[in-house]
Amino acid sequence: MIFRQLFDSVSGTYSYLLASRHGGEALILDPVLEKVDRYCQLLRELDLKLVKAVDTHLHADHVTGLAELRDRTHCVTIMGDQSKADVVAMRVSDGDKVTIEGVELDVMYTPGHTDDSYSYLMGDRVFTGDTLLIRGTGRTDFQNGSARAQYDSLFNRLLKLPDETMVFPAHDYKGDTVSTIGEEKRYNPRLQVKSVEDYIELMGKLNLPNPKLMDVVIPANMKVGLKPDALKKQGLALSPREAIAHLGDPAILLVDLRESGERAKHGVLAGALHAPYPSISDSLKPGGMLREVATATKRRIVFFCAFGERSAMAVTAAKEAGIDNAAHLDGGIDAWKKAGGPVLAA
Repeated sequence: MIFRQLFDSVSGTYSYLLASRHGGEALILDPVLEKVDRYCQLLRELDLKLVKAVDTHLHADHVTGLAELRDRTHCVTIMGDQSKADVVAMRVSDGDKVTIEGVELDVMYTPGHTDDSYSYLMGDRVFTGDTLLIRGTGRTDFQNGSARAQYDSLFNRLLKLPDETMVFPAHDYKGDTVSTIGEEKRYNPRLQVKSVEDYIELMGKLNLPNPKLMDVVIPANMKVGLKPDALKKQGLALSPREAIAHLGDPAILLVDLRESGERAKHGVLAGALHAPYPSISDSLKPGGMLREVATATKRRIVFFCAFGERSAMAVTAAKEAGIDNAAHLDGGIDAWKKAGGPVLAA
């Protein structure tokens, strides 16, 4: 197991790099834009391949590194269902799992700091974002924050974890790096309240100044989606209505890039071949499954995913592999459903 806690001193942000050794797949939590060069250097030094990048919530004090990491590494970007970010490759909800080879994170919806705040539990440790800090809790006075919701997230979710569970927050301003659930129960001053009303009163009296760059950072973090306009201009993007019209067309090979959990949750398209995005490069190489099927059948590959980000990257990968006429479903299965396209249970 590879575990690295990385720090941005300007914003007081902790980012976490996780990997297992076998195939070198890696995941990063809460990356900071200004540190992307360092992350990429570390990935090279440890011989890792970044496959997923996760933000615990829409940050207000630093610009996220999600988009830059996606552009450099072709990783899958992940945020919660409630996020106001324009496009991420995958959205998760409470009870979902985020997995890479050898690593599994249980998704916990823990709103209060913001309405899109999530925590991620991995065995003996929990990554709490800004919901639970070391000897503190995240402020609740903007981005649809709610002290009442945070009280519930803390006392009815996070503090129900075993006392020995290690707590790794997204921020610290005092130099602390890790705590435990048991420590926070005993020594966190904000957790010594007697009731939800006491907590609401406590949080309402903080009167904290807004983060210095909030008015710049939040809009920037809401616009991290991959811009597929170039594919449209090249005729390599199908609108949902065009794709619906081609459903069942023997000249088209629909390829579903989503993970099995997404397919079970949101349904599948009739006749689509399942080829999860992380293995797309191997599938497109000579001898690879997709390349062989497309060559043997002379069918045009049309990729789709949840929102169109992975599929746009897959079209680029196909072009790099010498397959020039691959296309993708603009807006993914989300747009397909909104246009009235038929969906089957997985």
